[in-house]
Amino acid sequence: MQDGGASTDETLKAPAQAVRPSVTACLVTHNRPHYVRSCLESLRVQSIGLDGFDIIVVDSCCRPEVSAELAAMVATVPNARLLREDRPGASVARNRGAAASNADYIAYLDDDALAMPDWIEQIQRVVVEHDPWPGVLGGKVVPEWEAPLPDWWPESLRGILSIIEWDGRGEFRSSQVPAGLEPYGVNMVVLRKPLLELGGFAEKLGRVAGLLLSDEDVQVAWRLQDHGLSAWYDSRIVVRHQIQAVRLRPEWLLDRLYWQGASTVATQRILGSGNQVWRDLPRRLLVEALTLPAGLLPKRSTALLGLRWRYAYASGFTRMALMGEQPKRSLPMRLLRKLLGRQDGPIIPRLDIGARAEENAETRP
Repeated sequence: MQDGGASTDETLKAPAQAVRPSVTACLVTHNRPHYVRSCLESLRVQSIGLDGFDIIVVDSCCRPEVSAELAAMVATVPNARLLREDRPGASVARNRGAAASNADYIAYLDDDALAMPDWIEQIQRVVVEHDPWPGVLGGKVVPEWEAPLPDWWPESLRGILSIIEWDGRGEFRSSQVPAGLEPYGVNMVVLRKPLLELGGFAEKLGRVAGLLLSDEDVQVAWRLQDHGLSAWYDSRIVVRHQIQAVRLRPEWLLDRLYWQGASTVATQRILGSGNQVWRDLPRRLLVEALTLPAGLLPKRSTALLGLRWRYAYASGFTRMALMGEQPKRSLPMRLLRKLLGRQDGPIIPRLDIGARAEENAETRP
């Protein structure tokens, strides 16, 4: 789905209605039927009953045998339907789900998430407490560990595992919630029509082609908020997130931080804040230079992780800034690009961010 802007702010206004909003629960999956089974079971037992909402499962490029298993699984849930998406990427699949729904809200959860029994009921309760309805709702994400969290894991990086444990409610990006609190796609509810009018999720962000790109959920929330809709957090909306044991390794953590750095640059540019990237770049280059010796340790090592994850994040940030879209063409920048391009590391994709940023700038009020 291309990123087209809404013609006026009026079209993006949330409805002010006394009735309960209709909700479609949407989960996207790629070759993980065992998680889909447990996720669907959590939706089957929702307190409002199966006739109170519908479910869309998006098969994102699954293998044929997995697709067949999904079809059999979904057929046993009377309010669920299965869609097939042959273009890769979580954002592409989420957009497909939103386009196929007729509900007021599209409630996203990951295939490895388990909705609490009152998940849909709480979504509807929180929505009708607001006039007008919020554009985005984020909720609590409680970890369900497949293996114990290692002692070496930095406490400040629990959120990297898509965990939100804060109890409370308030507007995102305000003093009502803790600094840095952001919505996660594992438990994110979006007003469907404004989402589609703003072009949906950025399809080059999110998990695609084996890359750990992220922040597609954040940029949707902030764009809707920038257009005057509320982006609201409420800890009564709860899912449990099954934290895979394979993620609890230093290699995964460092890769995840690298791509988070790259995603931060992409998100800032998509939101039309590309100048902030260039303001932050000198500091990120300095951090990368200072932590480089620690970054040379083997990825599987747990030594000096405090320095190494900062190196990974700074590396992802600088490479996306210099090797990705909108490169500076001055001689120093060309030299930096050439130097960084020779270093070993994941390849930064071209994201057409410049064109998207120009489109977004035209739609901002």
